[in-house]
Amino acid sequence: MPSLPDGVPVDAVPFGQFIVKVHGRCNLACRYCYLYEGPDRTWRDRPSAASPAVLDRTAARIAEHAASHGLGSVALVLHGGEPLLAGPGRLAALADAVRERVPAGCAVRTTVQTNATLLTGPAVTTLARHGIRVGISLDGGLAAHNTLRTDHAGRPSWPAASRGARLLADHHPEAYAGILTVVDPRTDPVEMYESLLALRPPALDLLLPHGNWSSPPPGLPKAAGPGRPTPYGDWLCTVFDRWWRAPRRETHVRLFEECVALLLGLPAATESLGLDPLNAVVVETDGAIEQVDSLKSAYDGAAATGLDVFHHTFDDALRHPGVAARQAGADALAATCRACPLLTVCGGGHYAHRYRADNGFRNPSVYCADLERLIRHIAERLADATAGGPP
Repeated sequence: MPSLPDGVPVDAVPFGQFIVKVHGRCNLACRYCYLYEGPDRTWRDRPSAASPAVLDRTAARIAEHAASHGLGSVALVLHGGEPLLAGPGRLAALADAVRERVPAGCAVRTTVQTNATLLTGPAVTTLARHGIRVGISLDGGLAAHNTLRTDHAGRPSWPAASRGARLLADHHPEAYAGILTVVDPRTDPVEMYESLLALRPPALDLLLPHGNWSSPPPGLPKAAGPGRPTPYGDWLCTVFDRWWRAPRRETHVRLFEECVALLLGLPAATESLGLDPLNAVVVETDGAIEQVDSLKSAYDGAAATGLDVFHHTFDDALRHPGVAARQAGADALAATCRACPLLTVCGGGHYAHRYRADNGFRNPSVYCADLERLIRHIAERLADATAGGPP
């Protein structure tokens, strides 16, 4: 592949989203967590929190990357584990350091992704003062939806998490980024969606649970083929109809909005749909530069690059074969996907969901049938709307 003078492939897309693991442990012990309960064990050998030296070097590397590629904006995501275990002051200091070091004219959009149990009024005030918006992770808007989200003593996290969510909605809406929820097809989809709406999120991310052909998600068999059940697609279709037919837009649902955009031939940036190259990179608590965490659901060490912020630039990470594969679009997909009429919308689905132990990632998504069900359903609703038919 031809290269630029610095060795970065000419068609590489610079990183625009920097996910920084400010803390590598969690105060919860969610039983389904792919990060701590999955096959990857690299977290065990890493420091529990990123040191000031790691955070300082990370800020410098982000600024360096922004300058060398002339970026007009970067997204800084403060992550974990549970990032608030590091304290809001440390999060604010990192956000300020990145903002101070990037070139003039480069905007820094900062969010923290938290389980909401440690949110307090003073904590949110500190975060908001430093331009940090708060995204929260919940399994739904009711206690019954969150029974698997317990602390290490087995106590429910819902009372504290719901207080945190209400705090954002009632007193700090300007700092409220939204809610991330993993789809559970055993729940009632409309009840789940409306319970989340009650928490007044400005945006909602509905994510498919991480699974693959060698370790299928709950409710899906290993075998593909005609007649395969589509519990996740069915669930999402029901929620889509509730969202689509609402008399007013109650919240943004990224999966739905980006599917609609892709069906209309518009660009969309999501890891789960479309062919746009992924531009996210992770910095671990020890300074290691890694690919996105979702790969850790496939096998131990799947996200590793062998690079770190002390000895390598983010341009070095752009040269990594794993990163190149995530930016290769249709060229990285299985032949089945390349021949599919839904290619430009589906994009092969989430990269981690394509994994099979005997041949890697060059497979259709384990959710192939579910994605087809959802995409075709949305296409039908869109066709009705654009033809002037019923919504």
